Amino acid sequence: MALLESELKARSLTLNRTRPKFARKFSKSWILLLMFLPCLLYYILFKYYPMLGIVISFKNYNLYKGIWESDWVGFKYYVTFFQNPDFWLLFRNTFLLGVYTLIFGFPAPIMLALLLNELKNMAFKRFVQTATYLPHFISNVIAASMITMFLSPTGGLINRMLNGLGIGTINFLTEPSWFKPIYVLSEIWQHVGWETIIYLAALSSINPALYEAASIDGAGRMRKMWSVTLPGIAPAIVILLLLNVGKILEIGFEKVYLLSNPTTYATADIFSTYVYRVGMTNGNYSYASAIDVFTGIVSLVFIVSANYISRKLSDSSLW
Repeated sequence: MALLESELKARSLTLNRTRPKFARKFSKSWILLLMFLPCLLYYILFKYYPMLGIVISFKNYNLYKGIWESDWVGFKYYVTFFQNPDFWLLFRNTFLLGVYTLIFGFPAPIMLALLLNELKNMAFKRFVQTATYLPHFISNVIAASMITMFLSPTGGLINRMLNGLGIGTINFLTEPSWFKPIYVLSEIWQHVGWETIIYLAALSSINPALYEAASIDGAGRMRKMWSVTLPGIAPAIVILLLLNVGKILEIGFEKVYLLSNPTTYATADIFSTYVYRVGMTNGNYSYASAIDVFTGIVSLVFIVSANYISRKLSDSSLW
């Protein structure tokens, strides 16, 4: 019996060695792959398959003819967009709005996570976490309505405070110079708590022995934060920074559209609002698609460049 079992094991090992490497890995991980299958199907159906629509930007798309029967026009709509007098204005507004959001919005959840990590009163810590998380679940429509009410020149809370201080009324939503600060501050208020979750999770993985060793060496609270906490969450910071760099030109449409108006187009008109106003409402889907493809290509260049720089300067990168 023992000889039979040993012979079966030997045959099994021989069979495993002769099978292709992929087959051996699949036989060990098929359950995990089966669990991953719904996620894969989701991305194929709703992310990758719609990319075939890019071909619209190279055609004179006709709704009745369909995508494949419409006439080819090559790079006509790309050339039209680049020669548009508003191109550089749109690019500047989109780029600056994305950069300002990155500069002021990206460090905000890191600082909030560091401050929450230092809190010893757990009840107060949970209250702050809940209060900062909640705005993330408010829709952009409601958020824009709240901002409009707060900044209203006739009875808005902010203008009441300014009048009380003797500064006078400011019509924030019709002043082009105020649009970018309003948008960036609203983004920080709405998303800082939600993005803090990632950094709090990274903080929980830091070995407590490192803090004990730092205390023995005489390090204070700030020194521990600088020498232990920040290096511990550095990989998470780098990865999220790279992802945010790739989204510089992908400014959300809804909030910008709801907060902007013709008087603020000089600073508020961006690619997505221009696509909706000129491309979609006029039925020029090919032109709108060309602008979106251009935005995606520039975003890809940004994220690849940022990843290359990160890989050269540190050990953390996306690939």
